[in-house]
Amino acid sequence: MAGAREVKRRIKSVENTRQITRTMELVSTSKLKRATDRVNAARPYTAALTEIVRSLYSPDLAERYPLLRNPAEVKRAAVLLLTANRGLAGGFNANLVREARGLLEDLRERGIETELHVSGKKGIAFFTFRKEPMATARRDIGDTPTVADAESLVAPIRSRFELGQVDAVYVVSSEFRSAVSTPPRVRTVLPILPEGTTPPADLFLLSPSGDLILERMLPLYLRNTVYVLLVENAAAEQGARRSAMKSATDNAGEMLEVLTRSYNRARQAQITQEIAEIVGGAAALE
Repeated sequence: MAGAREVKRRIKSVENTRQITRTMELVSTSKLKRATDRVNAARPYTAALTEIVRSLYSPDLAERYPLLRNPAEVKRAAVLLLTANRGLAGGFNANLVREARGLLEDLRERGIETELHVSGKKGIAFFTFRKEPMATARRDIGDTPTVADAESLVAPIRSRFELGQVDAVYVVSSEFRSAVSTPPRVRTVLPILPEGTTPPADLFLLSPSGDLILERMLPLYLRNTVYVLLVENAAAEQGARRSAMKSATDNAGEMLEVLTRSYNRARQAQITQEIAEIVGGAAALE
């Protein structure tokens, strides 16, 4: 009977665990819907802003605006890593940390000095354990990042780029393609360079002048670029956590089936033994 009691305790434990993982799955599903809405709302504005800034770009303007400078040689680069504050999200945080480590190693092999900026407790914990110096360690940005969070995160790095203290800025985050596809990626946010075939600035009728527009829009462009990366990363975290909790819930269900069969066999064997003892005792009395 001791074996049956032990299996019974394991069944109870697995049932409790399944209830927790199921609840976490439902919570992540709810948060994922809101996070996806934020991503879909932020992307069009940032895409339009990016197109305008890159259309107005010219070498002459790059000489006047520090944010548009394009160093001939990258000697020092800043790497901003976005991770989560919580775990239980499968390989979400591990994949981001691996991508950041690979980027840092690649830059250093090319003779480029690096400085690391990390947002999220999981990334901070890893690099603290590895004794990797961090220029910034932010733990206060949660599941619902705001534009103010993006500004406070990017402002110090932007200032260092304007002063010429760093020549490039890379952001490591998750790309939110769908709830089940959130691969890590490296995004170059500085320097700002035209990409693809953008219409020349002289095709636009600008009021006020292009210089004034750039002066006001460049910080706005950079802030919103980082904001979109933050909300995509938050949505990817919820998607990864939902998938991980669903997998855990399914595995707990399969384990319960196995344990229930084991308990039934143990109980059946115990009942059979009791019947045999009763029959044997009755035969001995005859």
